[in-house]
Amino acid sequence: MIIIKNDIEIEYMRHAGKLVGETLARLEEIVKPGITTAELDKIAEEFILKHNAKPSFKGYNGFPASICASVNNEVVHGIPGSRVLQEGDIISVDCGAILNGYQGDAARTIPVGKVSSEAQKLIEVTRESFFKGVEYAKVGNKLSDISSAIQTYVENFHFSIVRDFVGHGIGKDMHEDPEVPNFGRPGRGPKLRQGMVLAIEPMVNIGQYGVDVQSNGWTVVTRDGSLSAHYENTVAILNNGPEILTLI
Repeated sequence: MIIIKNDIEIEYMRHAGKLVGETLARLEEIVKPGITTAELDKIAEEFILKHNAKPSFKGYNGFPASICASVNNEVVHGIPGSRVLQEGDIISVDCGAILNGYQGDAARTIPVGKVSSEAQKLIEVTRESFFKGVEYAKVGNKLSDISSAIQTYVENFHFSIVRDFVGHGIGKDMHEDPEVPNFGRPGRGPKLRQGMVLAIEPMVNIGQYGVDVQSNGWTVVTRDGSLSAHYENTVAILNNGPEILTLI
């Protein structure tokens, strides 16, 4: 069931979304060669707690950290730890926060120092594909209009869209209906309505779209070992157009 949010609930989600956006901006500033993913997790958690909010991810289905930190060929759900970031790596940081009972959820892929031109292009295309999709996040359109726009843009650059993991509705719970694929034909799925809130999150691979889950039960990697990028924002569907709640 798709849960429609009223104006008061969306206002709460603006506050949660802003905090998530600020947390990610803070991490973008400090990602550099030599820092560990555990250090990034600690900084994010402390920042969220300082603002009287709770990290959404910590303890969610047993996840042990406050951010997902996915490096290079890791697509999503990387577990922070002792890994030291190296010059030329890319890291996808996914972050969620609960404030006043409502969720915000967003992700960014960040270059570590100077990266290859191919890696930089992957980051840029993944980010821009989100905005191509959001152009269709309008009342009266169908959900798959967003999905199709993302896939078309990505495949124009001969990259591939991950199929096994998708975006989602969001509100009091991190994962609500509907699922939001990043691929598919337009004109399908539920009609977009005022008050729907979606986490739209393209996951893009340089190589093929196949992925595998590692033995820890969480970390998703590209099957062919190619680089992967992730970009996500929480988006409210409003009568005057989409509002991105996690951009600052």
